[in-house]
Amino acid sequence: MVQVGVIGSGKCDSELLKIAERVGELLAENGCVIINGGLGGVMEASSRGARRKGGTVVGVLPTADKEQANPYVSIAIATNMGHARNMIIVHSSDAIIAIGGGYGTISEMAIGLKEGKRVVAIKPLVVLPGLIVANSPEEAVKKTLEGLV
Repeated sequence: MVQVGVIGSGKCDSELLKIAERVGELLAENGCVIINGGLGGVMEASSRGARRKGGTVVGVLPTADKEQANPYVSIAIATNMGHARNMIIVHSSDAIIAIGGGYGTISEMAIGLKEGKRVVAIKPLVVLPGLIVANSPEEAVKKTLEGLV
């Protein structure tokens, strides 16, 4: 089963939330497991979309309390590792979709690219060498899953 990391801001505007929710739906429709940070914003929206379509969401939390996971997470992993949990998300993912985001998202994208993962971004804050930029959820999922499913 393909595991796709969905990363982005914990707080974002309604446009990014809609994009993240649609990405979650599309990934679930393609039989993918979503791995994200388990909290709000892009993480919650992608979780909500995936669960609506019967998908599984693994939330890798930065805290020691699994109860802090958003209500759409299927499996909560409490790490008490703060931002270091980004390494778990990246290494557990076959590919990554970034939606907006700030420094944490940039670090996850960079780690993913360094590890040779396919990293696709919608509305990235920066474009790193090797990053694939997509203009829609459909394009992002298509580019992410090429050769994986």
